[in-house]
Amino acid sequence: MNFLKNINAFILKYISFIIIAFSITAFFIPDNFSWMTKHTAFFLGVAMFGMGMTIKAEDFKNILFQPKYIAIGCIIQYTIMPLSAWIIARIFNLNSDLALGVILVGCCPGGTASNVITYIADGDVPLSVGMTIISTLLAPFLTPALVYLLAGKWVEVSLFLMFKSIVNVILIPILTGLILRQLLKHHIEKILYIMPLTSAVSIILIISGIIGANADKIAACGLLVLAVVILHNFTGIAGGLIAAKIFNLEYKKATAVAIEVGMQNSGLAVSLAVTNFALNPLATLPGAIFSVWHNISGSIFAGIRKRNSQI
Repeated sequence: MNFLKNINAFILKYISFIIIAFSITAFFIPDNFSWMTKHTAFFLGVAMFGMGMTIKAEDFKNILFQPKYIAIGCIIQYTIMPLSAWIIARIFNLNSDLALGVILVGCCPGGTASNVITYIADGDVPLSVGMTIISTLLAPFLTPALVYLLAGKWVEVSLFLMFKSIVNVILIPILTGLILRQLLKHHIEKILYIMPLTSAVSIILIISGIIGANADKIAACGLLVLAVVILHNFTGIAGGLIAAKIFNLEYKKATAVAIEVGMQNSGLAVSLAVTNFALNPLATLPGAIFSVWHNISGSIFAGIRKRNSQI
């Protein structure tokens, strides 16, 4: 048990470096990882189940206690990121596949990694968790609608199929994990420590699989996608900070909002691209590269915010 706890702590602490290491390996030895793309939806479902298992009753109390701030954060999440994705796609004149991939990332809810990064940054963790929960529960409705509105120019978008995909890989696993925790509370508590590890490993496998399956395409257009992803991520973090300033949020809440807005559930973007847009193979790239980059930028941003909070 102690061994697993140590492994869990190690992976969560060095998740950014592990993702980078696996991504590089998958790029140079793609055949060992490309098979994972067939199971993208399953891996994401496992990650979301792990998230559901770690949600506590207190998390919902925090939502009730901070509805104003969570509402502000979610509104920023579903406006700045989708709109900036669309604008960036137009500015860079991206082809239909890449434009779709960037917009998919922008229209997704906040990622669970944001909660860990917020903790490292000494931000408002309950607010971060509340934003992640609410934005994720809103995803089956908002994500398909936003993708339809913003990406319909480039590709045909089926609202129903996207809704169904998100319910299957996000909503059902989260609710299953949440219900199991409540029903088997005393038994589940003993193994809860492995849930973040399970989610982290699932995300690592998703990213590695996409990198391996698209190694040749990354070699051809990887720098362009990386530039777009960095700009998109920076816009989210900066937009979150500016909005927090406008709404006069205190330092810790501003930190949580900026991180939550800038760090998307890019695993969902990849899963949606694989499931709903099989004819647009490059649409998976922005999500995969975003998954690598936002952990790096998030860690750097967290270090800066933590140092400033101690001054």
